[in-house]
Amino acid sequence: MDDLAAHLKELEEKLFEPSVRASREMLTALLSRDFREIGSSGRLYTFDVIVPALLAEKRTGTSRGEHFETQRLAEHIALVTYRGIYTDPDGSERRTLRSSIWRLEDDGHWRMLFHQGTVIG
Repeated sequence: MDDLAAHLKELEEKLFEPSVRASREMLTALLSRDFREIGSSGRLYTFDVIVPALLAEKRTGTSRGEHFETQRLAEHIALVTYRGIYTDPDGSERRTLRSSIWRLEDDGHWRMLFHQGTVIG
């Protein structure tokens, strides 16, 4: 389980990187075609909506995660939870609780199936 936890943490952290968020190839490697996200607005995003949105994103701050935990829910399904921190160029921070469900797909790659972030005080 430690190897899986380290692997999924690495994949999750790739999605923080501006170069990955700006690459359709990388996003397709990390996100399942069945991907769904519930944003902090309550809006539901699908793969076909989130990929173009990420490609057009103009982020100026940086993101990082801490306190990662992984739980295997089934043989090919795992839940990753952590605290996310987005830091603006002025130093202000926005903190979130984040959860992602990852699935081992038929091609042997883990891809994110679901994601949700909730802003915390």
